[in-house]
Amino acid sequence: MRLLNVKKTFGIILLFLILFSTLSMVSADDDRSYTIDQAVVELTVGSNGLLHVDERYDYSFDGKFNGVYRDIPLKSGESIDNIEVAAEGAYPVLEESDDGGYKHLKIYLYSDAAHTKGIRDCDVSVYISYDMKNVVTLFNDVGGLQYKLWGEEWDEGVGSLTAIINLPGSENNTYYLNPEEYTSSSELNGDTITAQTTFIPKGEMYELLVLMPLDDFSDATYAKHVNQDGRDMIMKNLEDSINGRNFWNTTYLVLGLLSILSPIGAAFTYFKYGREPKVMYDGIYERELPTNDPPEVINALIENKSNIGTPNMKGFESSIMNLIDKKVFRIFSEDNVESDTKDLLLTFNHDKTNELSKSERIVFNTLSNFAENNVLNLSQLNGQLSSEHEAKWFMKQIENWEKSVTDSINTDEYFDNTGSTLISIISGLGFVFGIIIGALGLFTNLGNGIYAIAGGVFLVIFSIALKRLDDDIFGRWTESGRTFYLKWNNFKKFLKDNSLINEHPPESIVIWNKYLVYGSALGVADKVYKAMKLHVPNIHEYDDGLYMYHYYGGYYMMHHAFDTGVSAANPSSDSGSFGGFGGGSGGGGGGAF
Repeated sequence: MRLLNVKKTFGIILLFLILFSTLSMVSADDDRSYTIDQAVVELTVGSNGLLHVDERYDYSFDGKFNGVYRDIPLKSGESIDNIEVAAEGAYPVLEESDDGGYKHLKIYLYSDAAHTKGIRDCDVSVYISYDMKNVVTLFNDVGGLQYKLWGEEWDEGVGSLTAIINLPGSENNTYYLNPEEYTSSSELNGDTITAQTTFIPKGEMYELLVLMPLDDFSDATYAKHVNQDGRDMIMKNLEDSINGRNFWNTTYLVLGLLSILSPIGAAFTYFKYGREPKVMYDGIYERELPTNDPPEVINALIENKSNIGTPNMKGFESSIMNLIDKKVFRIFSEDNVESDTKDLLLTFNHDKTNELSKSERIVFNTLSNFAENNVLNLSQLNGQLSSEHEAKWFMKQIENWEKSVTDSINTDEYFDNTGSTLISIISGLGFVFGIIIGALGLFTNLGNGIYAIAGGVFLVIFSIALKRLDDDIFGRWTESGRTFYLKWNNFKKFLKDNSLINEHPPESIVIWNKYLVYGSALGVADKVYKAMKLHVPNIHEYDDGLYMYHYYGGYYMMHHAFDTGVSAANPSSDSGSFGGFGGGSGGGGGGAF
């Protein structure tokens, strides 16, 4: 058995070493990069319809590379010939292949003339030239060339592109460059078009459309002939494409701007429903309990601001302490021989159950379920709740208790939640629409997609922030509820401020116990406990359940037991995760390897 465990351990270590080595190799391979700082594309349209292409790509390599590649797509009927490659800064070797409608050029780059060493950390200019047939198209009324000067399939963007187009004639030529936002300058001078672009990002294209007179072509053997008028069709397709692109660019901009509707709606909700009413109360602090409401009710209305009217676990713990104070539970300690510590034990007085409220009976029955011979070892409750079955039952009782407390409160008497309800709707819809808007912007190559991404991200973050705000930010207290809240909040301030308790300490242990109970409901029990130790003489000699409950960590035992119950009741499970613009020839892409 021991040998089996050793083998298993060795196997796990070996697996991690292999995984680490693989990740290191991948990391090493990825520890390189390159940029295409500039591209120059020169097209020469011959009077015979042949298109000659000269390309230059200025690469900047950081790390070790073997070379570059260029994929040139060919439409039906198109062909490519006379491919030549040269380079400055390296020695090139060309390898050609045809694959799925593409001419694939793999250009190995060497740092030595003997072609034995690859390139590393250098700048290389790669020159490619070739002829293309059946790319220039001649209609009955016009000659046309639609060509992607930069294709959307490149692995990287280009810092700038210079285009030079030599035409067969110098008169009545018309040209268009799309998308227009990438053009920094362009002009037609005689029979030459020149254009300069800004940065073109990965995934985008840059396309030329030229309309030329038919008289400029003679014996156009290498052109594609189409027996129909083309000018009106071309202009309509171009207009539709430009309008479509402009429409979507505008749409993404508007979607990004729509994100500001959420904060506008939140501001309106606050001014309409969130401002508190003025009340005739200006107290600084409260020394006595402002009302006779049970601690779990105070917890639901005052402490749990994220869901006013619903108690949280501090309310459950304060209910336990209240039952200890009412002698329904009795606390005592017992030595634990095995751990050399003391266990905190709790017994149940069943004779008093008829005096309990519905929510208190749920607390009583929930804890007594884990007792043995009417004794609950709070020190071991955490272990009992590690069972998924027990934990789910426990959490169900907590839900029943929360509902019982909530049902006992007429929340509308204290708090108007119209504003907080509207904010929940705004935050929920904002979160969903934020994801949708951001996704739309993320999956487009249009420049204005960035506005949709920014708007979506803002909307998601803003919606999450709204969701986390307390109910009383956008909701508001009624006049009586506002007074109720201010008095209990001032009582909480009194319990938290040791200087105030020093000035006005309680005169009996009974009042201290009330402070502990309601301090627990308000989340400041530790402050009261520390003050109690300072002001109550010989407190260790008191046979007081509440003090013992705190002294031996009963509060923390219940807190950890609750956390264990939540985790055990919701175990994690493994599951598997689950002729318009752009229609031109040329383009394609490339990269480095």
